[in-house]
Amino acid sequence: MGGCQVAMVNDETALLINPAALGKLRDYFVTVADPEIHMGSDAQGIIGTNILLPLDPQKVLTKMLVPSNEKDHLHSGVQVFPSAVFPNFGIGVFGNHFVNAEVDTTNSLFTYNYRSDIALVFGFDFRLWDGRVKLGFNVRMMNRNEILRDDIPTASTGLTIESLAKEGVGIGSDVGLILAAPWKWLPTLAAVYRDVGDTYYNIKDKGLINYISTHPDPTMGDVDVGFSIYPILGHSTRTTISIEYDGVLTASAEQDKSKRIHAGMEFNFSDAVFLRLGMNQRYWTAGLEFAVANYQLQLSSYGEEIGTATVHREDRRTVVKFAYRF
Repeated sequence: MGGCQVAMVNDETALLINPAALGKLRDYFVTVADPEIHMGSDAQGIIGTNILLPLDPQKVLTKMLVPSNEKDHLHSGVQVFPSAVFPNFGIGVFGNHFVNAEVDTTNSLFTYNYRSDIALVFGFDFRLWDGRVKLGFNVRMMNRNEILRDDIPTASTGLTIESLAKEGVGIGSDVGLILAAPWKWLPTLAAVYRDVGDTYYNIKDKGLINYISTHPDPTMGDVDVGFSIYPILGHSTRTTISIEYDGVLTASAEQDKSKRIHAGMEFNFSDAVFLRLGMNQRYWTAGLEFAVANYQLQLSSYGEEIGTATVHREDRRTVVKFAYRF
């Protein structure tokens, strides 16, 4: 759906995306496993069958210096979120690894951006005026490993995550609001204030995984806003149409405003098959989901802008997710 989420999320991911949406749940969900894999269009040619290669920056550099890979962009990642959510409350454990890398052969520089989070997340929601107003919040304690480097010489040797990363433990919170009008298409306006008061990763001297004492930069607070409507097409067919604008508080610093725009549509057939279409930034997206009993399989493709405000460059990405929950 083009990355739209804050106004229309209605499952366990509300804990992370918009905690106010915990008030939309009418039943409980216990997610036992939900691995989600992300791959850029160039990733397969770079890493081959070694899915762990992106976690070794030296091997990534070696692969990307191969002439056939020099102009490629590596994007790969995986995340999991086992959780238990109930109407108005939820708890979960979130973990991820994401890598973006490329080489600048003109200046002989290597870019390697890495992020790995593990977080314990609690969320709660208050329903007001028969649910027309929902106000929710989450609290998360998290350990972050992060590398944001675009100045690594391509002649480097011995690169490791431990030698490049910053790591720290922080406590953060998001606050979400959903306003739903009691009209036919249920027009819904939503907003999420992320990282209220900013999130700092310095509550311990060292991180919990690699025991690194240099802390990541704080995550500054920002606001995402979205709007959705829910037309009913037939007895067993429903739709969702949504638009979203991310990073309202920091938008003035972004030259390419289209990076913050998302729009999408979902067709729901009997709560079993879901077809999704949209626009992420300036690129098309599409997705398909099959939901049978306690199982879900989701496939999607989207484009991400990795260029500049004047020279656009698309990185086409594929996401596969399987979930088992009851």
